[in-house]
Amino acid sequence: MWQYLVIFGCKMVVGGCLDPVCFTSTTHVDYIRCECSSNLCNGNITWSAEEKQPQLKHSSYSADMVTATVVVLGMLLCTLVVAVKCRHRFRGYDDKQRLSLPEESLTSLCSCHMSKQSDMDLTSMELQQIVGSGHFASVWQGSYQGTTVAVKVFPTWCRQEFTAEREVYGLPHLVHSGIAHFLGAGRKSDSGDCVLLLELATCGSLSSFLSKNSSDWTTTLKLAQSLSEGLAYLHSDFYRHGVHKPAVAHRDLSSNNVLVRDDGTCVLCDFGSSTILRSCAGPHSWQRYMVNAQGQVGTLCYMAPELLDGCVNLSSGWCLIQGDVYSLGTLLWELLMRCSDLFIGGPVPEHRLPYEEELGASPSLEQLIIHVSERRERPSVPKHWQQGLHDILLDSWDHDSDARLTAQCARDRLVSLPPCCSI
Repeated sequence: MWQYLVIFGCKMVVGGCLDPVCFTSTTHVDYIRCECSSNLCNGNITWSAEEKQPQLKHSSYSADMVTATVVVLGMLLCTLVVAVKCRHRFRGYDDKQRLSLPEESLTSLCSCHMSKQSDMDLTSMELQQIVGSGHFASVWQGSYQGTTVAVKVFPTWCRQEFTAEREVYGLPHLVHSGIAHFLGAGRKSDSGDCVLLLELATCGSLSSFLSKNSSDWTTTLKLAQSLSEGLAYLHSDFYRHGVHKPAVAHRDLSSNNVLVRDDGTCVLCDFGSSTILRSCAGPHSWQRYMVNAQGQVGTLCYMAPELLDGCVNLSSGWCLIQGDVYSLGTLLWELLMRCSDLFIGGPVPEHRLPYEEELGASPSLEQLIIHVSERRERPSVPKHWQQGLHDILLDSWDHDSDARLTAQCARDRLVSLPPCCSI
C-alpha cells in the first residue's frame, strides 16, 4: 500500500503545535503528518520508508480488521432486521386470523371463559351408606332422583378442595370411559356441606379390588389398558367444536384414587390436587398459566424422584405430566403383581404398595428420597416376565422425566401386548 508525505505548517484545528522540530506522525494510513512551530521547521524533513514499514504494516492490518468487523456487524444487523420483519409478518397474519373471528368466538375457544355450572337441587338426594373417607371428604353410596350414585361430601371448611375438584370435572370435553362420570354439584341445605355427585363404581377402589382379588392375564390387561387410556385422555390438549379441552396433571395417582367398574375397567377420580394447564386463545395466546399449581402434593410411595426431593419446576406443566407417568408405572407394577398368569407354578404375591416390601407399609419421605432418588431403586420386577412388560415399567419410571414414556405411549405398548399371556 502506497503512502504519501504531506508537509504543512501549524494547522488551526490541532490543539497544540509547540514543537520547534518537525516530527512525523503515522496516525493515518495513507499519509504521514508533520507538525512543528518554528520558522521554516518543515523545510528539511528526512523520512525513511524502511524504518516505518513495520508500523505501516500494523496500521494496514488494523484498518483491515476494522473493515471486517464493520462488514460482519452489518451482515448481522441485516439478518436481525429480516428476522424481525418475518416475525412481524407471521404475527400480523396470525392476528388477522384472530380478528376475523367474532369476539364471542375468541372467548368461547378457551375453557377459562366457560360459564360456571349452577348448583343442583339436592332435595331428592339420599345418603345410604359410607364407602370411603379421606383427608378432605367422605364418599357415600346414595340415590338421586331414583338413581344410585356416589356422593362425595366436603365439610364447609374444605370448600377450596371442593372448588378445585369441581373445576376439573366441569372442564369441557372431560367425558371419557377412563374418567369417573360427573353428574353435578351442589350444597346440602341442612349443613351447607359441599357435594359432588358421581357415578358409582361398584367394585370400589383399585387398592380394595387388588387386596381382595387376583386376576388372570385378560382381566389384568383390561385394567391396565383402561387405566392408561384414562390418563392419556386427561393429559390431552385439544379443540373440538370450537371449545378447548386443556391438559390436566392429576398429581396424586394412587390405587386409592382409581376406581374399578363392574365391567373390569379402571376410572380416574379424586382431582382435588390436580393442576389444569391452560393455553388461552386471543391476543396473549403464548402466555400459559396453570390453575391450582400448589406445592408438593401426592401419595409418597407413588411420587416421582424429582418430586420427592423437590428438584422440579412446579410451574412446568410437562414436569407435572411426566410425574403422573411415573405414578402410572408404579400402578401398573401393582396390577401386574396380582396377575395369576404371571406366576404359574407358584403362589400369587399378596397385594402390596410400591416399596412396601423394601421399606415397610408407611415409608417416610427421607427413606424414599434415599431409596428412589439417590439410589435409584424401583419395585422389584420378576426376571421371568416377558421383555415387553419389563420395558413398559422401566420406561415409565425412568429417573429422567424427559426419558419416560407418555401416557399415550404406555397405552399403545399395552395394547400391543399379546392377548394371551406368554411370560
